[in-house]
Amino acid sequence: MKIAVVGGGGREHAIIRTLKKSRNADVIYALPGNGGIAGDAICVGIGATELDQIVEFAVEKAVDYVVVAPDDPLAMGLVDLLEARGIPAFGPESKAAIIEASKAWSKDMMKRYGIPTADYRTFDDPEKALEYLKTAELPIVIKADGLALGKGVIIAATREEAEAGIRSIMEEKKFGKSGDVVVIEEFLTGPEVSVLAFTDGKVIRPMVSSMDHKRAGDGDTGLNTGGMGTVAPNPFYTDEIAEECMKKIFLPTVEAMNNEGRTFRGCLYFGLMLTEKGPKVIEYNSRFGDPETQVVLPLLEGDLLEIMMACTNGTLADVDFHFRDESACCVVAASGGYPVSYKKGYPVTLPEDREGIFIAGTKLQDGVQVTSGGRVLGVTETAPTLKEAVDKAYETIRKVSFQDMYYRKDIGARALKALEK
Repeated sequence: MKIAVVGGGGREHAIIRTLKKSRNADVIYALPGNGGIAGDAICVGIGATELDQIVEFAVEKAVDYVVVAPDDPLAMGLVDLLEARGIPAFGPESKAAIIEASKAWSKDMMKRYGIPTADYRTFDDPEKALEYLKTAELPIVIKADGLALGKGVIIAATREEAEAGIRSIMEEKKFGKSGDVVVIEEFLTGPEVSVLAFTDGKVIRPMVSSMDHKRAGDGDTGLNTGGMGTVAPNPFYTDEIAEECMKKIFLPTVEAMNNEGRTFRGCLYFGLMLTEKGPKVIEYNSRFGDPETQVVLPLLEGDLLEIMMACTNGTLADVDFHFRDESACCVVAASGGYPVSYKKGYPVTLPEDREGIFIAGTKLQDGVQVTSGGRVLGVTETAPTLKEAVDKAYETIRKVSFQDMYYRKDIGARALKALEK
């Protein structure tokens, strides 16, 4: 089979590496891919949001199946366009991708169906939002309604920070039209958990849980990023909590989407907070998380292409797969200055064994990989225990180098501490 994977980051590299193991994946294209993905797939210079060009390429090359990995093309309706031309694809139709594309819509949906989440208010007028903040309880969470590369969330500890957040999102348009509407939420406390799940709209099969590290600096300091590392499984996510989430969150979400006429097929991502009052949904994503994918898929025992096609075809209940009872750790190497501003074009030195290295932001220049993004790569290692996986990941990342490279030194520390209890 000819497979096309839309996207060009570390998540897509992990997906492609896993798809390569599938018995029916003969040719894999990456649109656009990157300098590292070029070693595992045929990279095609078509951007992830150039929908018409993607469709025409898929038709011209007689592509059998397309995996749409990023959020933007899903929200824009790439799956719909492909299916209209008779090409099956992994990912939700645009009407279902709204679960991520509009935080206001997803919050209203959760409220309608009694799915536990933080209390919230929605505003399309900055003055009314600012007026509400005068009496709101602090700290408080402010979210741009639309897609914002995972960065459209502000946690404000003071009224001044909250007001500045509203002005930057709604008036200064920091995230463009994504900030025309904001959701203001109560601040929840507790361990955070990411759970990705395969679903065909009828059944839902959660993957191994993971813990993301969003802040740029050690000790969860600094600015929010797209993710500086992950570990799996998440020790806070016990079997009992998993059972509660299935009953109160996962199945009700699938049923709610069906009731709304927005059946979701693909990978549904649940960002959860384990509060004193039980697990609550912080956010939904309509696709694989990044960098959660880089620790989840290396633990998969099963044929990813077969699983994905079953999600599309409505036959997920018939597919056999599981996740190894091991641990994984991914440490992200970023360009100095990320997530604000950074320089590009520095040569990247990699170890000979690159099996666990997923490239996020490089391009090939005269046959050499040079940096081209904020998050340059992720180093993932698996092992029987989390401590071993963390140690191995840090041992490997010390063999990686490029100018101004930085990475967090404490990925997995919180999880390891929890395991000691």
